[in-house]
Amino acid sequence: YNTHDDFGCPSSAFTICTFWLIRALYVIGEKNEARCLFDEILQYSNHLGLFSEDIDFETKEQLGNFPQAYSHLALVNTAVLFAEEDKRLIFK
Repeated sequence: YNTHDDFGCPSSAFTICTFWLIRALYVIGEKNEARCLFDEILQYSNHLGLFSEDIDFETKEQLGNFPQAYSHLALVNTAVLFAEEDKRLIFK
């Protein structure tokens, strides 16, 4: 953040927003960066592959609502975006 606000410095990231960032990077052509970030965030799921609402910046601990349906919806939508592109490349 560039300016002071009443919320202070963030200590965690909304998981859904990370998936939105990945999709945005992919759509603007930063496909390698998007896939690398996707692979990285998958490492923060639990042993069942589930995500919470937030991920702590320092500890990588999952915080907030768990499991978080919206985080999983964003995960699936991002994976489908990658799969659709892969399918187009295979069947050209």
